[in-house]
Amino acid sequence: MADKEEKETEEKEESEGGEKKSNKMLMIIIVVVLILVILIGVVVAVLLLSDDEEETATTTPKTEQVQKSAPVTKKRTYTSSSMEATRKLNEIGVLYPLDTFTVNLKSDSGRRYLKVTMDLELSGQELTAELDNKTAVIRDRIIRILTSKTLEEVTSRKGKDKLTEQIKDALNAMLVDGQINGVYFTEFVIQ
Repeated sequence: MADKEEKETEEKEESEGGEKKSNKMLMIIIVVVLILVILIGVVVAVLLLSDDEEETATTTPKTEQVQKSAPVTKKRTYTSSSMEATRKLNEIGVLYPLDTFTVNLKSDSGRRYLKVTMDLELSGQELTAELDNKTAVIRDRIIRILTSKTLEEVTSRKGKDKLTEQIKDALNAMLVDGQINGVYFTEFVIQ
């Protein structure tokens, strides 16, 4: 009888030991899965919230190489916003102020509007006469570009950089006496 009781207690201890081992393994697996989920969340957050400075740094040399190698009849220089931010004030050319633009942003509800005032950096003083003569066309092109944007496109820094590039490209395509080297927002309000 004593042997029978000893065998039962040994079996209980072995089953409890096995349960303890499986519980420990289960806890280890849960902890590893939680750590992986947290790491994936951090990586996604960093990628989504970054300003894509690495992307602009890697694309700038490529555009400079294309400009140097391709023969162009009309010289155009495209600089990234990070390069524009580091330029000294005495390197900025003639500024041409534009009147305020108030437009509805592209959305389903149509309840958001954008109020923008901007200055254009000109390649030379001779371009001001052409801009004065084409004011209506310039305002029309800018309004068309602004109204095609959604709230999400204009709120981020990358979106504003794309907006300035689009405005520069659209206006430079129609100018004859020079080119626009930069677009500077002096007022940018979204409601």
